[in-house]
Amino acid sequence: MQRRPRDDGAPYQLLRYLTLPVVAVTTSADRRRNGFIVNSAQRASLVPSIARISLYVSKTNFSHDLVYRSGLFGIHLLRTDQWDVIRALGLRSGRDVPDKLDDLDIRTGVTGCPMLDDCIAAFECRVINAMDAGAATFFLGEVVDFREDEPGPVMTSPYFRKHMPADIREQYESNLAVAQQVLAPLSGTITPHPWPGAKARP
Repeated sequence: MQRRPRDDGAPYQLLRYLTLPVVAVTTSADRRRNGFIVNSAQRASLVPSIARISLYVSKTNFSHDLVYRSGLFGIHLLRTDQWDVIRALGLRSGRDVPDKLDDLDIRTGVTGCPMLDDCIAAFECRVINAMDAGAATFFLGEVVDFREDEPGPVMTSPYFRKHMPADIREQYESNLAVAQQVLAPLSGTITPHPWPGAKARP
């Protein structure tokens, strides 16, 4: 078997087979709310009576610190027609926009976390643990509330990459290239320490 060098990009491309559905994430802290798009949310329990979700969030993402401080996040399964949500939450930074949720229908969850009103399903989570992952933090959330909404085909990562509109593709690829340059030097340093717990509730 031929061994490839670690920096030729081949492992990254192969790891795309392990990616998960594209979901919208919402959060809030210190009276500031925000949302973003990821494909890193995953079921994190093998016990049916214990619902948990893990979430991997880049440290450079504006929402990262909101989740870290409040200990709250919402996960939303999107339909394949919800490109408007991806445009609103996935292509802009919360540092540049006063409120990325302004253009979307939002309801307040039981924890106070902002939740999308339109999706296939929504899971409201409270962080119960976190792990440093270099360029990101790996949050473990306990599902405290959920709902089922409008059914439809789930926005998967393969569907997203194959069918994204041209305007989204251009901005997505530009944002990804910049993010990878910034995150590369952060990825090698991992500092094990316990999550201190939520600092502020929204």
